[in-house]
Amino acid sequence: MKMQQLLSLVRRAVQDYNMIEDNDRIAIGISGGKDSLTLLSALKAMQRFYPKGYELEAITVSLGFENMDFSPIQKFCDSIGVNYTIVETDIGQIIFDERKEKNPCALCSKMRKGALNTMAEKLGCNKVALGHNKDDVIETFLMALLYEGRIHCFSPCTYLSRKKIMSIRPLIYVPERDVKGFANKAKLPIVSNACKADGNTKREEIKKIVRRLNTEYDHFEDRTFNAIKRSYLEGWNTYENGLSQRGKK
Repeated sequence: MKMQQLLSLVRRAVQDYNMIEDNDRIAIGISGGKDSLTLLSALKAMQRFYPKGYELEAITVSLGFENMDFSPIQKFCDSIGVNYTIVETDIGQIIFDERKEKNPCALCSKMRKGALNTMAEKLGCNKVALGHNKDDVIETFLMALLYEGRIHCFSPCTYLSRKKIMSIRPLIYVPERDVKGFANKAKLPIVSNACKADGNTKREEIKKIVRRLNTEYDHFEDRTFNAIKRSYLEGWNTYENGLSQRGKK
């Protein structure tokens, strides 16, 4: 995927869900993976022409795993003129060594987001951009249905009242394969995930199910995604979301 194609999809998502307003200060959560670095690249490039002016901060929440070197990301952020902050934590030790969680992902996600939002608040940011792509939307919807027995998916925008911060997800229109293509073409400085649970999660099981359904049903992913957009899941109705966003000003 070329930058122009990426920006087209990101801009459409941002406009559809009113994700960015004038004078926003946006913290981008940088895990070191392809999604967050692609998001950083897109929002930085979009700064040049988007009609609403905004500032960017890049934040990595380090889980405390050994052999994770974020210096390539520091160099990348320096090269594009974005301030980069690393938040050091013991989340990995707490989850795997102390609590010995059998299903660590949910708790880890909650703790990481907490640390990310706290640092975003300290840096004066009013929004946090997360790197969930189109595949993540479909997989999260199916995980809730199959594992929890409920109709649910994260929203394109989520207002965190305690922090007075809005979480936004500008990559929701970008398929994972296109994120991979862009990351490879742009030679983004991806940092390998040292998490013990990486590649062995419920989400990986859902990915396999989606791949199988794609071979059995034409346009399965697009039809599922469009069904989510047309549904009454919180935040996915573009008209209602626009009204709620304006109410947060």
